[in-house]
Amino acid sequence: MSNQPHILVIDDEPQILRAVRTILIEKGYRITTARTGEEGLTLAAATLPDVVILDLGLPDMDGLEVCARLRAWTQIPIIVLSVRDSEQDKTTVLDRGADDYLTKPFGIEELLARIRVALRHLSQSKGAVDPVIMVGEVTIDLSRHVVTRGGTEVKLTATEFSLLAYLAANAGRVLTHRSILEHVWGWAEGDNVEYLRVYMMQLRKKLEDDPRHPRFLLTEPGVGYRFITPN
Repeated sequence: MSNQPHILVIDDEPQILRAVRTILIEKGYRITTARTGEEGLTLAAATLPDVVILDLGLPDMDGLEVCARLRAWTQIPIIVLSVRDSEQDKTTVLDRGADDYLTKPFGIEELLARIRVALRHLSQSKGAVDPVIMVGEVTIDLSRHVVTRGGTEVKLTATEFSLLAYLAANAGRVLTHRSILEHVWGWAEGDNVEYLRVYMMQLRKKLEDDPRHPRFLLTEPGVGYRFITPN
């Protein structure tokens, strides 16, 4: 059982869930299903699947939001299913972090092929990061979007959290100004570095003991920033 790839399917259509579940189990996969975005996010954090199959038309939130929230803390491959088939729709989904896109109705063989590709990509990557990161008195729960310091919740704006989550999910890596601006704000240009510096200063004031001498939100001069977890 432990060697079976685990697939999380997030879709509110019962017939789709039944069909996908039955076929994937027959093909040797372990399957977990969710019918809402919140349930899917909770199961993703709890079970850390190998691949997520995500429908965009969920009853409680747009699948794009689910995709973005997953990408805040994990690189698990995401295959999106949707009736939306315009080039702009596909571009938007992929820009939000999805790995692949299938338009409904789709063939099961095509879905199986996309899953195999996703699993190959997974084997070449580090997979998911721990959804809860602790640095001294600071705890960052990437899946629940909650940050605490000394047991007290720290109020962050959506942009501040997105910035912190992107840094923390890539702990140890130097992230360039351009990559951060593109990931958090969607800006491909690198001429908004001062804007980024302001947000980093705000995060340090809220989270670091001494914002002038940060311990984990570090600056890489002329390059970008790096999140580290001190011993």
